[in-house]
Amino acid sequence: MKKQFMYFLVAVFAIFLGSQITEAVLLVPYWQSLSAADFYSYYQAFGLSIGRFYTILTIIAAVIPIALSVYMVRTKAPGSRLALISAVLAILFVACFYVYFKGTNELFYQSAFSPTELKNELITWSQWHWGRVGLECFSLLFLILALAKRN
Repeated sequence: MKKQFMYFLVAVFAIFLGSQITEAVLLVPYWQSLSAADFYSYYQAFGLSIGRFYTILTIIAAVIPIALSVYMVRTKAPGSRLALISAVLAILFVACFYVYFKGTNELFYQSAFSPTELKNELITWSQWHWGRVGLECFSLLFLILALAKRN
């Protein structure tokens, strides 16, 4: 596999990670600043678009370490174990969506939380998001280490 292509894949993953950090630093505090009525209004208007955007990026980002680990294991490339660790972390950051975010985001669409509950839920949402960002950072780190060892 050509080095330039591997660098491209790392760059794509890094862009995804940057978008996740942007969400945590810009969007979540904005959501937390809104009243419950304004948040639910905002979420009705933009939640679907935000969800689509992050779904596409997440799938692409998760496929990168998984595909590279399969490739590296099959070719017995140095760094295969590091690539496998990256892939497992990618599976974990995708699993976070199904464990927490999917249900909670659906409750946001349903305006299911009282103002006090929403305030607390957005704190929890932020904590889960930062945990997920941590998994993504480590996945990217192990991906880079695997590719460095391979080269």
